[in-house]
Amino acid sequence: MLVFALTSCTQVKIAHADVEEILKEYEGSKKAEEEMKAQSERMANELDQLAIPFQQKVQEYQQNSQNLSASARQEQEQQLMQEQQMIQQRQQMAQQQVQAEGQKKIDKINEDIEAFLEGYAKSNGYTYILGTSEQTKSVLYGQESLNITAEVIEALNSDYESDEPETTAKTEAETEEPAPVN
Repeated sequence: MLVFALTSCTQVKIAHADVEEILKEYEGSKKAEEEMKAQSERMANELDQLAIPFQQKVQEYQQNSQNLSASARQEQEQQLMQEQQMIQQRQQMAQQQVQAEGQKKIDKINEDIEAFLEGYAKSNGYTYILGTSEQTKSVLYGQESLNITAEVIEALNSDYESDEPETTAKTEAETEEPAPVN
């Protein structure tokens, strides 16, 4: 009975990985971050293009306001305030859209990493892989030999890179123009 108990205890294989490090070094995370940065820059440029004509109107108003009647000044000020509010609303909507899309990307990355880790654990005989980070400190102590963060990052990026050409090939095939039909 004692031999059986010892045997069952030795079958449990546990490792730990630094989740923050995995997210930081995962190529999928880096690509998503680049995409989000590019999208934010595009949105900022679009919003800047909206603001330029408004700023010109404000300058014209400031230059010509002394020549206007009180009612004309009030009317122009009202129009400028409405336009400013519209621009601010567009800015808020754009920020919310970028945040929502960013959250979707983060959720997808987390799902991908979790699915990868499940397969990694099964193929390497791990019963448990514990995640830790500076914020959560869920692993208070772990032998460094049981820290598989580097191996996971390497395998995860290798898996990501092997999936990447298929995605690129699909994108290129989808963007090619169809051959003309005679």
